[in-house]
Amino acid sequence: MAKKRRKLSKDYEKQIAKSLKDVELILAKINDIQEDDIREEYTTAFYAVKSKLSYIKSTYDSTGFTEDSDTLMLLYEDSLKKFINEYEI
Repeated sequence: MAKKRRKLSKDYEKQIAKSLKDVELILAKINDIQEDDIREEYTTAFYAVKSKLSYIKSTYDSTGFTEDSDTLMLLYEDSLKKFINEYEI
């Protein structure tokens, strides 16, 4: 049986690439924090956001663009906004 081709989306790939850069920038800002306790707290809190993006990227790489892709991206963006508002980075 032939393997089903995954559906690709250039716009979604651009969103993922931009999100990866945003995560990298925030992680750099977190790593610049001098106080160990605060840096560890921020890193722990940001882990959920980073995990969502990692899941989005791995899902897109393996299955392509699906009907769940937009929902996953919205969940990631919502969690990123919550982190930024709560931790003021």
